[in-house]
Amino acid sequence: MERVATRVCVRRGAAIELVLDRTKESRSQFVLTNVKGREGIFWQSARTAKQARPAVRIPTARAAGTSGEADAASPLEIVVDAHERYAWRFSHQQVSTRKQRLDAGDYAVELDGRVVAAVERKSLEDLTSSLVNGKLRYALAELSGIPRAAVVVEERYPRVFGLTHVRPAVVADAIAECQARYPAVPIVFAETRALAQEWTYRFLAAALREVAAEDHADSQMAGLALAGPVPQPAPNTATVRAWALAEGLAASDRGRLRPEVWEAYPAAH
Repeated sequence: MERVATRVCVRRGAAIELVLDRTKESRSQFVLTNVKGREGIFWQSARTAKQARPAVRIPTARAAGTSGEADAASPLEIVVDAHERYAWRFSHQQVSTRKQRLDAGDYAVELDGRVVAAVERKSLEDLTSSLVNGKLRYALAELSGIPRAAVVVEERYPRVFGLTHVRPAVVADAIAECQARYPAVPIVFAETRALAQEWTYRFLAAALREVAAEDHADSQMAGLALAGPVPQPAPNTATVRAWALAEGLAASDRGRLRPEVWEAYPAAH
């Protein structure tokens, strides 16, 4: 057991700060919270607190393409899979959410009633288990059928090499193999839950904008009249002369060709 110094239990909101009698990481805290309606207490060192709250300020500006006048009245709607546990609420973004069953992914956006972009959310533990048992490969196959899709992990990539219950090299190889097999579905490590949520919000907004632009371009192209077949270029004198001589027609070796030779060439072709 760690020995606690005399300066202990300085209450700060929902945490109790402790000063331990050791040279490194002497300041830690007990975090008092609620878990599924029950009181819970967690031990949190300064290192853990820093990892949970990286020195990153999440912007509050809307994602590009969602700040027009029409969008002000109807913010980006994100569809949340009905089976998603502890779903993101996107409370820091100007987003509305709607729950329904998704065939692929945990969060998605729709265009004209069809899913055009989706994101599969993973914790590091969930990513590891789905890689080992093969479930992630099936999920990537389903996501690859959507115009825009990605997998976002609520952790940093270096943490893969700190795993203890499975060989880190096995997980790293599986990640690389999945990316090589499904290059259209990137696996993004976003470090924290908040950053993963922010990345998902901006990815879905950008994907919706791109797919809408592609659909608009396709509709414009569909309305254009066909140009028809490209006419054959007019033959030059050397080509007609060579053809006439091969056919045994009277044609001089140099100079102008007779009009009947010019008329015979297109008639023969």
